[in-house]
Amino acid sequence: MPANRKLGRASDQRMAILRNLTTALIINGKVVTTVARAKEVSKIAERLISDAIREKDNYTSKEISFSTAKLDSKGKKMLISKTSRNGAKYEVVDREVKTRVVQVDTPSRLAARRNMAYWLRKSHDSEKNTVNPLNLLFNDVAPKYAGRVGGYTRIIKLGTRRGDASEMAQIELV
Repeated sequence: MPANRKLGRASDQRMAILRNLTTALIINGKVVTTVARAKEVSKIAERLISDAIREKDNYTSKEISFSTAKLDSKGKKMLISKTSRNGAKYEVVDREVKTRVVQVDTPSRLAARRNMAYWLRKSHDSEKNTVNPLNLLFNDVAPKYAGRVGGYTRIIKLGTRRGDASEMAQIELV
């Protein structure tokens, strides 16, 4: 007996369907699909959310310094005049050194993010903004379910589909 349902598709098509449904579930919070697909997506989403909860605070902060061009009030780069050794004058961009605190993932969190990236694809929300579901999973979903042990999804059966009488269901994050 196979570990996963075949869903009547070739393996590449099946994986694409499951990835798209899982991404839509994480971004939108609920998806309407067939019961068999909903059960498969539920297993995947539960595993992703539990990994995100385990690794949500597993990072360090690091201060980095970088060089950037100075900008004037209009947002254009500021130029300064320089003289070369042979006396030629030329202009170069004036630069300044800035520091910034960045988040650095620990190896276990990085491995978890890479495993999640297999199932979740970058997508667009209703306002056509690009959404990275990995960030959404770590920043929004994981803190929401931090005190909960399992049971992050709910499947509600909706009845049969009109065209082919497939059993339909809505899967949602609890």
